[in-house]
Amino acid sequence: MLMNLSVMGNTLVISMVGALINLSDINLIENALNSKKQKLNLNGEIKWTKVTDNYLEKYIDMINLFFEFIKSGKIKVRIMFAQNAFVSDGLTKKQTDNEYSILYYFFLKDAFGLKYSNNTPFKNKVNFSYYLDDLPCSEEQKNALKNSMFRYNFELRQNNTEITEIVEIDSKKHVIQQCMDIILGSMNFKLNDFDKIKDEQTGKRSKRTIAKEKLYKVINKNIREIRKGFNVGVSTSNDNDVTNIWKHEYRHWNFISKYSHFDKTLTKKGNKKDNSK
Repeated sequence: MLMNLSVMGNTLVISMVGALINLSDINLIENALNSKKQKLNLNGEIKWTKVTDNYLEKYIDMINLFFEFIKSGKIKVRIMFAQNAFVSDGLTKKQTDNEYSILYYFFLKDAFGLKYSNNTPFKNKVNFSYYLDDLPCSEEQKNALKNSMFRYNFELRQNNTEITEIVEIDSKKHVIQQCMDIILGSMNFKLNDFDKIKDEQTGKRSKRTIAKEKLYKVINKNIREIRKGFNVGVSTSNDNDVTNIWKHEYRHWNFISKYSHFDKTLTKKGNKKDNSK
């Protein structure tokens, strides 16, 4: 399981992305994506921040290939986002200091529905390995997060399922995570209204912003081919079957703590009103 856990600064929404891939398919997928990169002369790391008008068509080719693997069931993708307008209540200082690592814990634990992954527990065992990139936490927080996930095994083992390893990797060396970065970046771009940003002098959007919007629309089109009417800003329905949290190829999760309140001044509209004063 490959994870990009990212916190975007000065935004209204923070988000994270993960991809689940069968071990037997990783080499096939990586070889196909790296071959495409080489054919397109995309040297070095590909990522959302590098999207420009000149490179748009190449990035579209890359992301369309990535979605072919999602549509065929070889990759499952989950994105979780949390709106800053939902402010947590009654947190201790320690909980506040660990707020992001707590979010990561819920994402790693619940986003893919691991406890629903093994439908033949008396015949087979299902093992999961986590490969994490970009953990903006202290070593103490990282270790606490990993220990919490391994403790989750007490529940998973009841269904003959287990998390066997949690390691950190460098996304510069892994093309699958680079493609995940592009998808995550596009969702941050849309959810934070970065597609509407205009130059203060010209009153127009930059070529880069327009290129990124075009790439986002390609990604959104791919998602809607998987699930008609998909809304990027809400949690994906489980269609009255909780096991679909595991089964679906692509899902979004709008995380809202039940111990929180909504502060409308922290929303897009709230910010606009404050800026107009």
